[in-house]
Amino acid sequence: MNWEWSDIYSHPLWMVSTVILAIIVRAQRKASWNPRACPVKLNGKTAIVTGANTGIGKFIALDFARRGARVILACRSEARGNAALQEIRESTGNQNVHLRLLDTSSLDSVRKFAAQILEEEKELHILVNNAGASGLPSKITADGLEITFATNHIGPFLLTSLLLDLLKKSAPARIVNVSSMNHWRGEVNFDHFRGQNLKHVMDATYNHTKLHNIIWTNELARRLQGTGVTANSLHPGVVMTDVMRNYNYIVRFLFNLVGFFFFKTSEEGAFTPIYCAVSEEAEGITGKYFNSDCSLVLPAPPARDPALAVKEYEFCERLTAHPHVVPNP
Repeated sequence: MNWEWSDIYSHPLWMVSTVILAIIVRAQRKASWNPRACPVKLNGKTAIVTGANTGIGKFIALDFARRGARVILACRSEARGNAALQEIRESTGNQNVHLRLLDTSSLDSVRKFAAQILEEEKELHILVNNAGASGLPSKITADGLEITFATNHIGPFLLTSLLLDLLKKSAPARIVNVSSMNHWRGEVNFDHFRGQNLKHVMDATYNHTKLHNIIWTNELARRLQGTGVTANSLHPGVVMTDVMRNYNYIVRFLFNLVGFFFFKTSEEGAFTPIYCAVSEEAEGITGKYFNSDCSLVLPAPPARDPALAVKEYEFCERLTAHPHVVPNP
């Protein structure tokens, strides 16, 4: 009897066995480090988590609140931010959790948020730049920036720069930038910041921004040497979050279908950011890139180029100082 591959794939036994295997893989998936086993307390510490109303960001904020920190949820949506605020307060019993509005795609919003923080907060010990988006429609912001680059990279860059003095004053302090393994598919082209020479194909723009995240973080860490402030970037894993919300229904359906069996939950995706932010093991480590199992790994070659990192940092400095003037790379 001759069998075709199509016969095998369509056979009910193959489908059932695939589902069973996926369930077993999901059940056996374990992280090498679990925040629930980490005894570190954050009483008297202040932490900011961007994009904290959902997904990874909400679980990071939840963890910090459990540890006793004063937690500031930096969210774009007031309604969703308030919902997360109430959930975290009720779940942890920590009432020292607060919402502040921030849209990282707008430099004006970033400056207003930073000014409010500098006015209200005497210390800042942890800054987690988690907010990000993928699949956004092509658009140039009021600042003249491509919207995904503004949201994922320039906004976080400016926010961190504006809060650096407060972080230094509060040292020891940690900056944690959430990147992605997708940075391996990213490219460095400074025209992209203005939406030029940019192909909007699936997650291409997102991948470019995640590469820039790591390059910037490495140079930031170099400039912060001796200050007591560390800066690291990381890949949280392939995570079931609403980062795909801007894609069409079919893409989201397939992502969620596969993800149910094989991808991390948002809570599991928060493990590596939390590890970088609070663990004793990560104390003093700076300018590094962490994988989703909390191990140190090498990023893509462009992220290991110190000359490119200096160029990146200076370009972003000029861009945020004069957003409507196109700086030379």
